[in-house]
Amino acid sequence: MNSNRKTVIAGNWKMNKTAPETTALIEEIRAAADCKACEVVVCPPFTNLQAACDAAAGSGIQVGAQNVHFAQSGAYTGEISTDMLRALGVTHVIVGHSERRQYFGETDETVNKRLTAALDAGLTAILCVGETETQREQGVTDEVIRSQLKIALGGVSAEKIAQLIVAYEPVWAIGTGKTATAAQAEEVCAMIRATVRELYGDAAAEGLTIQYGGSMKPGNAAELLSQPDIDGGLIGGAALKAADFAAIIAACRG
Repeated sequence: MNSNRKTVIAGNWKMNKTAPETTALIEEIRAAADCKACEVVVCPPFTNLQAACDAAAGSGIQVGAQNVHFAQSGAYTGEISTDMLRALGVTHVIVGHSERRQYFGETDETVNKRLTAALDAGLTAILCVGETETQREQGVTDEVIRSQLKIALGGVSAEKIAQLIVAYEPVWAIGTGKTATAAQAEEVCAMIRATVRELYGDAAAEGLTIQYGGSMKPGNAAELLSQPDIDGGLIGGAALKAADFAAIIAACRG
């Protein structure tokens, strides 16, 4: 965690919580989110975004969506556009989560299109990259993640990088209880920064917020956040429990 960069703690709620439950959880974390050490974002399901924006109003909590389509409108049953998100007051969107890639046919190319649409609309995009357990065992982690990054960022200007957050999520650590060691996470996050430096130069790389996601929880948050290239977390299960999420936010204070 580098004090010159924005530290961002984001909760990916996945397919959990109803609208009333969303309101209740945000009420529980409002006080913890009043934190000068980091920005706090919650990403509930689409059906709860209005409730989340209403509950977060006047607090330190920003609201993100879990996905977005690349078209502004049209015959895309079940999809949501950037205009729809912005009209609700949504400021962030997750793009390219491994579960979208695994279960719903997302590819590096569609991730690029969704990312471009989000950035063009002025949203802050949380771009997820990560390797599977097999890929790590094969020793191709760097190649996999560099490829994901380069394709996702195709055609994205240096100016738009200021709206980008990259979340390193080793697929083998999502929802499994396994966590990359702080050293493993730092090594990959440093490589991500180096790749962005190659593509966009020193200023863009040094200003980029890179999160770790993959079973970050109160017990390991401080160690992970102490690494020089880890600037926050994309939190799954722990984001659904107010006390756990508050403890991770507190870890940003050092």
